[in-house]
Amino acid sequence: MNGIAKPGSPPRGLLIVLSGPAGVGKDTLIDQWQMVAPNVRRLVTYTTRPQARTERHGLDYYFVTEDEFKEMIEQGAFLEYAYVHGNWYGTPLQRMEELRDAGRDVVLRIDVQGAMQVRERYPEAILIFVAPPSLEELEKRLRKRGRDDEEAIQLRLQNAREEMEYIPQYDYLIINDDLNRALETLRCILIAERHRVNRLMTGAAVTAQSA
Repeated sequence: MNGIAKPGSPPRGLLIVLSGPAGVGKDTLIDQWQMVAPNVRRLVTYTTRPQARTERHGLDYYFVTEDEFKEMIEQGAFLEYAYVHGNWYGTPLQRMEELRDAGRDVVLRIDVQGAMQVRERYPEAILIFVAPPSLEELEKRLRKRGRDDEEAIQLRLQNAREEMEYIPQYDYLIINDDLNRALETLRCILIAERHRVNRLMTGAAVTAQSA
């Protein structure tokens, strides 16, 4: 067929946003997803919050001072940025573009504020919300990981309620009650998005222009 790109081979990588309450299992999901989908790359974000002992600079986050972060804002270095739980978080724009141009599917683990900024700037972005089976189960997970005191846990639960009100603005909803099932759902979403007619036709147009 003339004018249609080969299925499964878009010229640019997909832009995927993964959001969800703290403790829902986003990091584990992304880590496992990258193992079964080698083309997926998590984009490491910048933050002003203190580095935890188990976290690695440049792998988990880029840890910077608030002054450094604000300077990056002025330079237009972020795709999106937001003030969350008393700290700044931002997604590097240039690195995202480099990965997509190389054909990599880029996944952003960002909050709902950032997700709405990405949707406005990149309408083609795929927004996926990861939710717990229930708030009671989320509370159990937060307590089990042992990172927060009681006040912080209650704040995270309140934030979770507010974040879940944004679910209708997302493209997909995954209830993370089983890791393997959640991974399979992500895999299916990726396959379906790669075969959207508008992506294939856009890919063909870009290929023709560069020929």
